[in-house]
Amino acid sequence: MAITTGKSSTQPATDLTPAVALFHSLSDPTRLAILERLADGEARVVDLTGVLGAAQSTVSAHLACLRECGLVTGRPEGRQVFYSLTRPELMDVMAAAETLLAATGNKVALCPNYGTRSGTDATTAAQEVRR
Repeated sequence: MAITTGKSSTQPATDLTPAVALFHSLSDPTRLAILERLADGEARVVDLTGVLGAAQSTVSAHLACLRECGLVTGRPEGRQVFYSLTRPELMDVMAAAETLLAATGNKVALCPNYGTRSGTDATTAAQEVRR
């Protein structure tokens, strides 16, 4: 999948559907917070609920989404499942996003279509993980 082609046309040179799906999977603050936590190593649902302050069902649903997208995997051990990132490159994407946000002065947060109203709603969960 080549997102940048350098061509100027009305039709994309490649199918952008996989890229759209990837960015959509990353578009939820809880999923981003889960990925940030898993960057530090394996975690169980109970670990994630404690860090995120979210219900077990919420965390499980987001983990299911991330698993279906191939971004995380689960390793069963007895009655527990330890979740981890499937690809370390995911953290490169996250780092690139942070660099881009810093370079644009976080203007995307003010976007009338995709930004947050208060500027904090979408980042609250991710900031909690960093603390």
